[in-house]
Amino acid sequence: MGPTASGKSALAMHLAQAFAMEIVNADSVQLYRGLAIGSAKPSLEERQLVPHHLLDLTTPDHPFSADRYREMAWQIIAECQQRRRTPLFVGGSGLYFRAVASGLVLIPPMDPVIRQRIKEEGVCWGWPVMHQRLRQVDPELAARLTLNDGQRISQGLAVHAATGRPLSQWQREQPPPPPFSILKMAPLWPREQLYARIEARFDLMMEQGLLEEARHLLQAGYDRQLPAMKAVGYRQLFPYLEGELSLVEAVLLAKQESRRYAKRQMTWLRKEADLRWLPPEGVAEATCLVADFLRQE
Repeated sequence: MGPTASGKSALAMHLAQAFAMEIVNADSVQLYRGLAIGSAKPSLEERQLVPHHLLDLTTPDHPFSADRYREMAWQIIAECQQRRRTPLFVGGSGLYFRAVASGLVLIPPMDPVIRQRIKEEGVCWGWPVMHQRLRQVDPELAARLTLNDGQRISQGLAVHAATGRPLSQWQREQPPPPPFSILKMAPLWPREQLYARIEARFDLMMEQGLLEEARHLLQAGYDRQLPAMKAVGYRQLFPYLEGELSLVEAVLLAKQESRRYAKRQMTWLRKEADLRWLPPEGVAEATCLVADFLRQE
């Protein structure tokens, strides 16, 4: 676990090779084909050295749910156990980690007609108006969302319309614990060092062809409102490609949003129970923790 640009992937490769582990992706963007550079997806060489799972599963126009991720991840865990291998989950998507480690409350399927109607109303009337509607049926959820968080506002309204219960009430229900032990680790960098790494990595991504990757996604006809297309980096480059911003402005916005994303990730991580913090580039510390964990299994 860890914020963007904190060195998770390099550390995971070291641990996987040292302990014959298999890496399982826990990054929501790496699930999608066509978003390799901007998501820092493992290279083909890395995948040949260490088995990797849950990469390139779908296209951006087929959104991937956390519930589906949990189902596939638990299947991979079972398969690794049969092979007597330990799965190593790597990524920065807190919801996906929580889905695997704590389970998810199963919400009944929502009527796609209702979801589409709510989306159209949000576009027509504006999401602040829809946020006000959400406050009337689910004030707890509304208090956690910004006025323009259309995706989560529409989800909250759709869940209430389909089930008659607030989404926040569903979320409070406790799922059964997973049938396996978990060791959680995350690198902890001083903020300014982490921000410098974020900016340097984005510059490297641009050199590697991130702009062309973003251009290809637009040329493929994917809607900019799709969850995958809203990933940090891509979302800020699309306006440049469509003549809405200069490249300098787009890059500055991408770096700014990357820093904000890292801050949100750190906020989530600080609330995570039983998380073991590692020093920057804490290879030795992580190796000792994993060795102790495996001895107890």
